[in-house]
Amino acid sequence: MQVVLIQAPLVWENPKLNRDYFEERINAISENVDLIVLPEMFTTGFTMNPSAISETMQGETVLWMQSLAKARNSAITGSIIVEEKGNFYNRMLFVFPLGEIQHYDKRHLFTLAGEEKVYTAGTQKLIVEYLGWKICPLVCYDLRFPVFSRNVEEYDLLIYVASWPKVRISAWDALLKARAIENVSYVVGVNRTGEDASGHNYIGHSQVLDYLGDYVVVPQEEEVAFSVKLDKTKLIEMRKKFSFLNDRDVFELKN
Repeated sequence: MQVVLIQAPLVWENPKLNRDYFEERINAISENVDLIVLPEMFTTGFTMNPSAISETMQGETVLWMQSLAKARNSAITGSIIVEEKGNFYNRMLFVFPLGEIQHYDKRHLFTLAGEEKVYTAGTQKLIVEYLGWKICPLVCYDLRFPVFSRNVEEYDLLIYVASWPKVRISAWDALLKARAIENVSYVVGVNRTGEDASGHNYIGHSQVLDYLGDYVVVPQEEEVAFSVKLDKTKLIEMRKKFSFLNDRDVFELKN
């Protein structure tokens, strides 16, 4: 599967300018790709002011993602702010090439920023089936909680989209590597760059790890879009040779 990661600065609380930026970057991709991954809250930055800029599932950003996915014949994923029945969600959308949408609502809300005071936590883990791959999409702070991400579904790819600040970037690097190793899965992590309105600095470190925790793409710090090919055959061969997942603990996760 050919995957493109887009690491970018974000314009604070300005969905149109951010959509325009990402559309330009996506249209500049010359190769055929299967999946494009954008950061957390890629239209707004990580804001605690959802009432002013939230959208619905019939809003401009959702329609924009569907249009681009169809035009590129590629899936697109990333999180945005969605309002639904009076609640706000940090919602990661997975838009298929024909426009179908599946979504995951961020379960672990970042209490240090007061995210839980304005957003509603999700409860359901999502496994997307796409091109013969099982994909588990998660958002930023979820990375710190390995029980929820534990690979009990035999997924092949774990995706984290984030707004992870520079001051804690060593944790981002270490935890992404740990998630790859313990789940015997490819891991794609896409973070943002730049500075937000709260003065937080971001240096990206978007990266791709294989099922052994080795870098396929080392952490990137500049504003960049890069492409990587993931090989499921090698993943299957490794799992047959080293059946670590067969020895995992059995547990029930309660909401």
